[in-house]
Amino acid sequence: MPQTYLCFVWHMHQPFYKDLGSAEYRLPWTRLHALKDYYGMVKMLAGFPQIRQTFNLVPSMMVQIEDYASGAARDPFLRAALKPAEELTQDEHEFILRYFFQANISRMIYRYPRYGELFNQWRASDFNPCRARELFDASAYRDLQVLSQLAWFDEQFLEHDAAVSGLVRKERGYSRADQEALGLKQLEVLGKVLPVYREFASSGQIELSVTPYYHPILPLLCDSDIASVSHPNVTLPKRFRYPQDAREQVIRARDYAIRKLGHKPAGLWPSEGSVSDETLGIAAEAGFQWMATDNGVLSATLKTVAGPWETYQPYLWKNGGREMRLIFRDHYLSDLIGFVYSRMEARCAAQHFVDRIVENCRPILAAGRDALVPIVLDGENAWEHYDRGGREFLSELYRRITEHPGMTAVTVSEALSRIEPAQVSHVFPGSWIQANFDIWIGAEEDNRAWELLREARETYDRVVDSPQGKKISKLNKQLAFEELLIAEGSDWFWWYGPEHHSENRPEFDKLFRDHLTQVYRALGLAPPDELSQPIVRIQIRAQHERPSAWVTPKIDGEVSSYFEWLGAGQYLPDKRQGAMHGDHSPVQALCYGNDATRLYLRLDLDVESAGIEVHVLFNGRTQVWSQAMLTETGAELLNIERTGRLTVPMQCRYHRVFEAAIDFSGLGLRTGDTARFQVSIWRDGVPIDALPAQGWIELDTNEPE
Repeated sequence: MPQTYLCFVWHMHQPFYKDLGSAEYRLPWTRLHALKDYYGMVKMLAGFPQIRQTFNLVPSMMVQIEDYASGAARDPFLRAALKPAEELTQDEHEFILRYFFQANISRMIYRYPRYGELFNQWRASDFNPCRARELFDASAYRDLQVLSQLAWFDEQFLEHDAAVSGLVRKERGYSRADQEALGLKQLEVLGKVLPVYREFASSGQIELSVTPYYHPILPLLCDSDIASVSHPNVTLPKRFRYPQDAREQVIRARDYAIRKLGHKPAGLWPSEGSVSDETLGIAAEAGFQWMATDNGVLSATLKTVAGPWETYQPYLWKNGGREMRLIFRDHYLSDLIGFVYSRMEARCAAQHFVDRIVENCRPILAAGRDALVPIVLDGENAWEHYDRGGREFLSELYRRITEHPGMTAVTVSEALSRIEPAQVSHVFPGSWIQANFDIWIGAEEDNRAWELLREARETYDRVVDSPQGKKISKLNKQLAFEELLIAEGSDWFWWYGPEHHSENRPEFDKLFRDHLTQVYRALGLAPPDELSQPIVRIQIRAQHERPSAWVTPKIDGEVSSYFEWLGAGQYLPDKRQGAMHGDHSPVQALCYGNDATRLYLRLDLDVESAGIEVHVLFNGRTQVWSQAMLTETGAELLNIERTGRLTVPMQCRYHRVFEAAIDFSGLGLRTGDTARFQVSIWRDGVPIDALPAQGWIELDTNEPE
């Protein structure tokens, strides 16, 4: 009987946050994700022995984990978390307030009542450290120090480890001893990460693959001009062409896996799924047997839309006497896990995923062919947005896969050994994001960063090969080259340009420029003045104006007059976020307000709005839910059951805009109460956007003064 083989590839990656000059970590994310995702994602497979998967590890991330596990890492974030609260300086107070609330508000901060209280106090101070001094005493800072770390532990520690679960139950009023215990527990967990990968790889339940050492975009290292193939007429910087660096990054990754993980990796997940014929050849020469990328690249390669029939099979690339097996991830299904299912109940999401696979594979199996379904995505970033770190969703998903008679979860190498590949002689150059390289090159900030990188790389070659280079020590030459390889990583370029936002963009920018600065210093040269100037420009965020007056609009799906929404609050989403690289969000703006008895909402939508669902979730003593489906001719109320939530009706109309009114009485509110709500947009049974993306819009129902 034909079978469906699911190939999960979990990509474990964080940038190289260590500053080699100061030996300090500039950001804490490798450590924090190691407490949860890097260990827990593997360990939970012990409860599902029939589920076999592939874990892709970035060597530069694992090196950082080793550094932490040894106790040698110098991390100012951990140092601030463990310092006695009574001894914190004013600068350290500001540091803690700035960074220790950088967690998912709904899933991680409000999960812990005291953490939520502290966040509310920080927000009440308008995120101003000077105002916060009146609200935060030593006890508050210590609770924040502990809870900001505790929130990142994996579920099994939160629930089953006596020390960690005891701190969870304590809730507040933590002591210096609690801080010290939590610091020791972090070192213990960090020390378990590499061993758990070796253990499960040795048993055969997981396969280990790697990414080039510092996570560079290989095709752009080989030739930055290749970006114009996937995006003709894109504005590019002066050509960067160093295929020898790409080869070095690939070989280093292979050697690290052999040395530290005890396995020669068969597979290479190229950073961001970025491929070209030249990079496939380099990987083949280094001994890799398979690579993975996105089915958007497959579509461009085959010059046709790659549906399940094309995507659910392996390919054999043959070019110039070299060979490489390829799998192309199902972009839609992978992004459902990465960006969508976090907003659904675990059981519903897991069943939706399995149903989609069954439906997609039905014609393939009916034709007598096995189906290989590649699911490739980040193995850490998504889980911050899931309830309880996504473990309930994964458990529901793994259980359904295990129980399904025609579905098996296998490693990539296992699947490739069972299914005959189709053949290709060329692969379209592109990444897993829109089959091009626009995220990392082409925007003004991107190109400026590439120019600075190229200038440093050319300087290195010129100086090392000159008479002056003979006077430079071998150690300094190695340091300069190492800094160049680090600066070639994709992560710096990810945050440049208009596509992505992070609170830490300035830190990423500074760290990139510092790596290049160290190249010049190691070579005994004065760094260029340009490296002291930020590359990043103004950050665009969601714009939010709160109501200034009561409103009583007519609910007719039209903006009947200029005055009917005058004084309403307005939320303009940041269009670069929301659905990210998933489905298109039709929302242009949200207007909201109230009078003495009702809440009013208006959504300004684009022309692709028919068929979407508008869900309004209220968070009070009981969660209350209102829903409507937009159609070609108007809006229809929906009555969808949600566990633990009450459904209340709303009056709504849709024509040029969507307008709705909901009585306070149905929400259990009276004038003077605070309404907390979130509007989410759904299509085909899955959410594609939320306003706001995290947390709630709060509305004071008193009449504004």
